[in-house]
Amino acid sequence: MRIKTGDTVKITTGKDRGKSGKVIQVLATERRVVVEGTNKIKRHLRAKSRSEKGQVLELFAPVPVANVALVCPKCSKATRVGYRREGGVKLRACRKCQETI
Repeated sequence: MRIKTGDTVKITTGKDRGKSGKVIQVLATERRVVVEGTNKIKRHLRAKSRSEKGQVLELFAPVPVANVALVCPKCSKATRVGYRREGGVKLRACRKCQETI
């Protein structure tokens, strides 16, 4: 996948369109990413005993990787990711400014 943990991405479709956030987790087999601050869901947790209380957890659900675009750290634009080789090493590059990411 072209998006890695720690990258800043922008949501391109859905209810959170236009929001940006940092990638917390990449689920490569499912082709999804978890972005901090977007696609918030609530999960209700039952009390395990009478002394405990139930609670409502707010989590960030995974988003399909096709619905996010990488934000280039150099030009600060949402862009696709390209690759190029330098000295036998494969590097990710911004498609707009051609800088290495």
